[in-house]
Parts: sequence; C-alpha cells; structure tokens
Amino acid sequence: MLRISNIKLRADFDPGKENELLAQKIQKILKVKQNKILSFRIAKKSIDAREKNNVQLVYSVDVEIEKEGSYLGIKNVSFYQPIEYVITKTQKTIRPVVVGSGPAGLFCALVLAEHGLNPVVVEQGMDVDKRKVAVDKFWKYGELDTNSNVQFGEGGAGTFSDGKLTTGIKNTRIPKILKEFVEAGAPREISYLSKPHIGTDILITVVKNIRKKIERLGGEFRFETKMKELIIENGEVKGVLLDRQGKTDALETDAVVLAIGHSARDTFYMLKDSGVDMIPKSFAVGVRIEHHQKDIDFQQYGSCSNNSLLGASDYKLNAHLPNGRGVYTFCMCPGGHVVAAASEKNAVVTNGMSYSTRSGENANSALLVSVTPNDFNGDVLTAIEFQRKLERKAFELGGRNYFAPVQLVGDFLENKGSKQLGDVTPTYTPGVTPTDLRECLDDFIVDSLKDGLRDMDKKLTGFIKHDAVLSAVESRSSSPVTIKRNPLTFESNIKGLYPCGEGAGYAGGITSSAVDGIKCAEALMAIEL
Repeated sequence: MLRISNIKLRADFDPGKENELLAQKIQKILKVKQNKILSFRIAKKSIDAREKNNVQLVYSVDVEIEKEGSYLGIKNVSFYQPIEYVITKTQKTIRPVVVGSGPAGLFCALVLAEHGLNPVVVEQGMDVDKRKVAVDKFWKYGELDTNSNVQFGEGGAGTFSDGKLTTGIKNTRIPKILKEFVEAGAPREISYLSKPHIGTDILITVVKNIRKKIERLGGEFRFETKMKELIIENGEVKGVLLDRQGKTDALETDAVVLAIGHSARDTFYMLKDSGVDMIPKSFAVGVRIEHHQKDIDFQQYGSCSNNSLLGASDYKLNAHLPNGRGVYTFCMCPGGHVVAAASEKNAVVTNGMSYSTRSGENANSALLVSVTPNDFNGDVLTAIEFQRKLERKAFELGGRNYFAPVQLVGDFLENKGSKQLGDVTPTYTPGVTPTDLRECLDDFIVDSLKDGLRDMDKKLTGFIKHDAVLSAVESRSSSPVTIKRNPLTFESNIKGLYPCGEGAGYAGGITSSAVDGIKCAEALMAIEL
C-alpha cells in the first residue's frame, strides 16, 4: 500500500465531493488514470489555517495500486504497512480484577478478555445509562450522587468530558484503540483526523458497546461496587474486599489492576494505609474560561470562519511566567459547555465537554496554573487537601447550592468583583453566581492567571475580552500523585498490584490512558510486543 502525504485542498469545496477531489489529486501525483487506482482511504486530515484567508485541508491518503514499487520515487509518496495488534494466547490461568472502568480499565479488561483471562471489572459508579440519569439530575437540580457522577461510573471521567482523543504520545497500540472505538459506534473519521473527537453523546453508546464485547469474551462487570480494601499477605496481593450497598464480599485474585482515576481520593488514602508506595507529582489548578465560539472562529480562520468544512475552531495556549510557573489552556471544548464535575459533597468543580456536533454558542477551556510538590508541606496526599480547600471555597462563594462562582475577565484583571454578566452567557448548570474569584483562589493562582491571560491575548486577540467568563474551580485536570511501579513488570511494591492510567500518574486523557491500560494487561500476562 502507498501513502501519499501533504495533499492540500482549499477549504471551499462541496463536502460531498471530497473523495472525488482527492481521487483527482492522486491521479495527478501518480500520473495514472482513475481505473489504475484500486482503492484509497483517508489516513490523516488536518487544518492549515496559517493564512487566515486561504485555509486549507491537508490530507494523507493510503492508496492500493498495482506495481506500487514503481511510484516510490515520487515526492511525498512512501510505502505503508498497516499495524495490526496481534492477540497471543497466554498460559496464565488467573482471573484478574480491574478496579475502574475508565479508558485504562476498559482497554486493560478488553485485552485480558481477548487473551481468555475473563477479568472482573469493579466500578463504584453506575453503568453508563443509569450514570447519565444521575449526572443529569445533578446538573439540573444540584442533587449529587458521590459514587456515580462526572468522575465515577462506566467510561470514567472522559465520558462526560467531550471525548477528545488527541494525544501527544506515539504508540503502536493507538490504531487498535481507534479501531475498537469505531467498531463500538464512533465515527470512522476519528481514525484519521489530527484532532479526533467523539462527543459525549456518542461516547455513551461507544463505552456501552465496548463493555458488551468484554462480556461476550468472558469478562464480568460489577457496577455500584467499591473496593474497600486490598487483601495483602507477605507483600503479595491475595484479593480485594468489595462493598456493594453495605454488603461486603471478598474476591480472591493474585492480580489487581488499579485504574481508579484521578479523583479516587478515598482509595488513595486506603492505598497509603496499605503500604503502597506513592509520591506527590506536579499538577495544575485554575478556572474555566468561556468566549463566544464565533469570536474564536474569526480569530483562527478569518474570512473562512463560517465555513462548514472547518467546524468550530479550537486553540491551545501557554505562557511561561517570570515566577517560574506555567499557565496553559487544557481540554479546550469548541462549541461546548462548562459542566459541574464535583464528586464530593459541599464542593464545586468545573470541567468542559462538547457534543459530537460541537454546535454550542460558546467555546470553553480550562485555564490552569502549574502546581508542584514544593508548594506544599506535608505528606504525599497533602495536595488532595489543597484541591479540597479550593473546591469548598468555590462551593461557599457560589452560594452553597452547587452554583459555580463566576467573574468577567475584565473585572478579574481590574481586581473588582462582578455583579452581573455581560454578553457571554455561562453554560454551567445548575447555575452561576457573579462574584470575585479572588475570594476562593490562592494569591499565587490569581496573580499567575492574570499574567497568563495578558500574555495569551497577544497570541489570540480578544482572549481577554471584558465579558468573557471565568468559572471556578478547575481542580481535577490530572492526578496529584504517582503510584510507583516497576518499569518492567508494571507492579507496585506490592506483588500483583498494577497501578494504571491517569489516576496512577501514567497517562493524561482518553487515548494515553487506554494505551497504558493495554500495556498493563500485557505486563500482567508477561507478553512482549
């Protein structure tokens, strides 16, 4: 198969003629007639908006053609061999327990099931259908279920965080992950877009279908079931103690995968008490920022900003401050919503999400300040108490009803509280309270955000528009700890215990978490790939 790279189409064509135009480009590059091309498919697709009035779509395409070797001397033409993930049956006979059903847990369980190990997946939250009901109830009425919410339940935190699959890592397991998503109901375009995105509305179905596949392969799911304790003897895992609605049950196993997510605070404390080695890690805290999506589109695409081929635009900004801290945007959600993401009572946490169409009026992103272990005096879990302090202050400032405290960017930069909103309507539900965010954020966070905002406005004009909205507090962007593991066996200091994914400090986002889940499954089975 041939791969042709750097094919460009000006972004002004009829979307229904995309394949026709690409076929013409392929014929021109290879100097062949259409009947010589057996087939082709899009391998990569991105937007080049460096010239605002001449935005182009850039493609790589995979082409099947006879005598492919004769074309290899042509510019941007290379040989391509698709990567296939090979399932090799293992001699292991254990039935491992996977704690958590986010992307790390799901893909770990999937690979274990494909190898015939019939994993048991333990999830404190509900299955995704019941979970959606609980989340909607919280967003509408402010009634929080601390076991099943935006952070906990089938699919993990990513299910209600947009479903972005963008990752900075390169790994041979990624094609398998994308293939599984597509087979489970995600659009095929995620396999080639430079910034793939599923959308919360579609991801709910995708997650459910991956679970059903695991079950068909012999896996088992236990929802609304919490791991209360690890059963450890002589430094080795012997099982887990589970709790379901007050009823405890011991499950024997010699392999436990910890895919617990970044918000499993009570589990972190239990692990510490059980002697599991953990160290604090850097993380970030801050706010959500909302603008009109049309304003972001105009800044990114200029006169092409209304082009349906381009969709809602995104951005990624960062600032390196003289005080040594970094300020950066994260989890940017074009045409999205700011959502209530608390998992503890009397706390406000914000996050962002988009549906598959990304057609909402506002753009939003996390705006974060870097935090290091040097900012805290205390033990490995002191950072959790720092997060809690911010979340509880936000709860109080918002009115003690899970409303988010908000402030206009212009007022924030001028050190005055907001008393009313401007022309950007916040999307957070159940509601918002205009106020002064300095009352719930530490001084170093406030000062860093101000400096970062001014710097970012130089890169994206209008970023500090007066009526843009800041919502507090964004505190769950990553785990504040790393659960130490052997780089070869992936086990912690407790034999048979496999820390995994974002909560353990080894991933960030859906795709890298899924990759780490697969790697943990491979390590558990001692398979070299």
